[in-house]
Amino acid sequence: MSHHSTAARFNATRFSCWINGRGGRAFRLVAGVAWLTFGLVFRDHWWGVAAMTWSFFPLSAGLFDLCWVSAALGGPLSSRTIRAGQAEGTPALH
Repeated sequence: MSHHSTAARFNATRFSCWINGRGGRAFRLVAGVAWLTFGLVFRDHWWGVAAMTWSFFPLSAGLFDLCWVSAALGGPLSSRTIRAGQAEGTPALH
């Protein structure tokens, strides 16, 4: 099974439709800010540093309209590209 078929299956899911939509983008921004805030509060501990590091993923996904899960599965990084494929009924692969 190729990575592209895995990415296409993921991008066809309801979760992908939500996470790559406006509501999901807002959620990623809020989650990123929450992780960053937690990390800053506990920056003297390893879990605070880990939280600040982790916050990069939801923050960058929300700010730049990215989908790290799709990219990790071999699909497109751009949520805009994913939405275009979803609108056509065939999730984009590249």
